[in-house]
Amino acid sequence: MSHILTKYSVKKRHAEIIEIIKYLLETRSFLVFGSILSLLIIVAIFAPLISPYDPLGQNLSERLNPPSLKHLMGTDQFGRDILTRVMYGARASLTVAISSITLAALFGVFLGIIAGYIGGKLDTVISRIIDIMFAFPAVVLAIAVMAALGPGIVNVILVIVFVSIPQFVRISRASAIAEKEKPYVLAARSVGVSPLRIMFRHILPNTLSPTIVQFTVLMAWAILTEAALSFIGVGIRPPEPSWGFMLNEARNYILTGEWWIILFPGLAITISAFTFNFLGDTLRDALDPKIRRRARVY
Repeated sequence: MSHILTKYSVKKRHAEIIEIIKYLLETRSFLVFGSILSLLIIVAIFAPLISPYDPLGQNLSERLNPPSLKHLMGTDQFGRDILTRVMYGARASLTVAISSITLAALFGVFLGIIAGYIGGKLDTVISRIIDIMFAFPAVVLAIAVMAALGPGIVNVILVIVFVSIPQFVRISRASAIAEKEKPYVLAARSVGVSPLRIMFRHILPNTLSPTIVQFTVLMAWAILTEAALSFIGVGIRPPEPSWGFMLNEARNYILTGEWWIILFPGLAITISAFTFNFLGDTLRDALDPKIRRRARVY
């Protein structure tokens, strides 16, 4: 009986995945922002191969040069090529965002499903810890922890993991509570399927939709948080390129006419954050069966 239920569930899931992919490929916003994200990832991965200059190389004879054919985004106060530093900054930001939010999702979903399915004292303990963490603003908590740990990309990742876990715990816990009383779970339980298998074989795949949407939203938040931490000097250590620290260095030139120093790092942060937010909105619609059916009708 359990084998039949699992086989039916897998077939149904595969059909739904195919339907979601078709919807996404027919959605213009997904194609546009998916292309932008793909470009960002390619730039981040191949920055050493495609960047025109050394990101740390200084040339004071070319300091504060405006955008030109030689330096497409101009140079900074040390004569460093801004385009090159923006490319390497993409590598730092995406590394932090992808690593931290992936780890946070793994830990958060694991804790949330266990708390939601098992319930009782375990659920109470996990929920109270999460409530305490939610009592502090996320950015303030991140700054406080970074001040204790010190700057560095590894510490930035660990801090964002720590601050993001509660988001995934709360979502997966609520989904697990909603799913555990449904007929397919009761049927699996009645034929002797182990709780661990029910949680991660049956419940987990049916709770991924809100988790995936939250993942994309938190990716945008992680990029902004890394930039904020680097901007105030507790993030990635200089002189390693970071969009946030580049903005910090550009503060002194806002009113002196060197607009390119602050414009391009700011645009990189804005475009990256908007890309993940819009992708999250598109994925939310794609994962909602009612919206998919409505789109097919029209």
